[in-house]
Amino acid sequence: MKFMRVIFTAFYSGYFPVAPGTVGTMVGMGIYVLEYILFGHISWIINLLIVAVMLYPAVKIGDAGEKFFGEKDPAQVVFDEVMGYWISVLFYPFSWYIVILAFFIFRFFDILKPYPAKDLQKLKGGLGIMIDDYIAGVYTNIIIFIIVNILKLSNIPIY
Repeated sequence: MKFMRVIFTAFYSGYFPVAPGTVGTMVGMGIYVLEYILFGHISWIINLLIVAVMLYPAVKIGDAGEKFFGEKDPAQVVFDEVMGYWISVLFYPFSWYIVILAFFIFRFFDILKPYPAKDLQKLKGGLGIMIDDYIAGVYTNIIIFIIVNILKLSNIPIY
């Protein structure tokens, strides 16, 4: 269970006393940057593989977190923020602009919980923990897509 606690708290960042979700997102961002350092221009493929492989296990990790803390969607479980951030940057080549932009937009959507995220987070177990962050990640990804394409049309490089 100790290994699972390291995962569902994102290396214990979920224990941070202020804004653990933001700190968990920073862990996801840090791992994403590490992927780039290790794998260079193919890091987006590594990120895609990790997200694809972890979508379902992350739900089980959320289940384990709820069981460990004995409450619905405990604040210490921040692996959902890690997954949401990774979804935010899916398909994009590495760019510091995207790294930072994704962080702020993802946090905005994760806190706001636009439809249907707020309703779906009420689902039981790990699915309820993960789904709102998956949705926030998808919304972030779409906004980044729009921004990147507006910048391309304006001949402003982002990569």
